[in-house]
Amino acid sequence: MSGETCPDLFELSDGSFAVIGTDRTDDLDALLPADAARADYERIVVITRETLVRAKRDIPDA
Repeated sequence: MSGETCPDLFELSDGSFAVIGTDRTDDLDALLPADAARADYERIVVITRETLVRAKRDIPDA
């Protein structure tokens, strides 16, 4: 309602998680570790550490 935007992480009805963050694919794609890869339809999204730490309590252990 304030018009502000911010990173967020939330659970979808199917149990998957959605992330709202900054698309950094162009900046980080070439820097992925050798054992990491992404499909053409996937993007690298960055959220702050604070966002993930705050969301931790809402993420189930299993």
